Amino acid sequence: VRNGYHQPRDLLTGVGAIEVKAPRVNDKRIEEETGERKRFSSAILPAWARKTPQISEVLPLLYLHGLSSGDFVPALGRFLGSTAGLSASVITRLTETWKGEQRAFGERDLSGVDYVYLWVDGIHVNIRLEEHKLCLLVMIGVRADGRKELVALADGYRESTESWADLLRDCKRRGMRAPVLAVGDGALGFWAALSEVFPQTRAQRCWFHKIANVLGAMPKSAHPAAKKALAEIWNAEDKEHAERAVKDFQALYGAKYSKAVAKVVDDLDELLAFYDYPAEHWVHLRTTNPIESTFATVRHRTKVTKGPGSRAAGLAMAFKLIESAQKRWRAVNAPHLVALVRAGATFVGGKLVERPDETSPEGRSPVAA
Repeated sequence: VRNGYHQPRDLLTGVGAIEVKAPRVNDKRIEEETGERKRFSSAILPAWARKTPQISEVLPLLYLHGLSSGDFVPALGRFLGSTAGLSASVITRLTETWKGEQRAFGERDLSGVDYVYLWVDGIHVNIRLEEHKLCLLVMIGVRADGRKELVALADGYRESTESWADLLRDCKRRGMRAPVLAVGDGALGFWAALSEVFPQTRAQRCWFHKIANVLGAMPKSAHPAAKKALAEIWNAEDKEHAERAVKDFQALYGAKYSKAVAKVVDDLDELLAFYDYPAEHWVHLRTTNPIESTFATVRHRTKVTKGPGSRAAGLAMAFKLIESAQKRWRAVNAPHLVALVRAGATFVGGKLVERPDETSPEGRSPVAA
């Protein structure tokens, strides 16, 4: 029954602060099991609520994208007309919630999802209150339906082989299948770990990192021409043309810059692996760009705040940033071909061979159309 009104309070909404005078309720209902009085709770205006759900959703997004917790009151108080619910402690409570969500994500079951392609990278983030940087081990996968998804995010030690092996073993224990192809930087300890945990997975070196390494072994005056020669390799019509472009690059620069040429020739199989898959997927498989572009937001956030205060907070913050970015990720080109890659279909020159000869040069198992 109605029993007067509570004291007026300000409620922060998207159009500013409004004064709310909620009715006081005398709940006379009795719990059948306990015999005690029930307590009425409004679904429209919960007890102690000082801001609407829309404002609650905006606050963590602003924090993740660079607004410091101490700036909420002066920045949003004037804009919204009230400072209710904008204290730094609100963000502190949110970060604790994010830590729990990140831990739950790292323990989820992976047996129901099939990741065909896998991008991996190690991202280093400053920790404001610690001497050593946080090394985030990131794995983003492509599901059999072509959608991209964060597979794992963990705190590693300088991208070491053991750190990557621990992460891969944990994913395997939780039901993850071996991906068909993994894409990553050549300097990672990931490759030794991959050969131990998922030896059947093929390796593809990131061309973005490889080009930087090659140019680092050459004088700046040679960079423009070298970039064009390298583009003839990774942007070739097919694998055969790419191999010819490698020979041209070796003939052109082998005498003067043998170390630069060796960086390409020594890793040639891993650099050209993407040519054995659908041509529509080549643009996705040549680099680790899905990770690099996503973590541009993380780097911006840590630059503004000079890094998170702890390793756990940094891990939780990165998880929420990726979770937010993941909603905007688009599927790979020709997503229907991803399932064929998992089935072991043969692709020559980027095109599906429906009835490949058993003695095909790629040595891949034939699949009937």
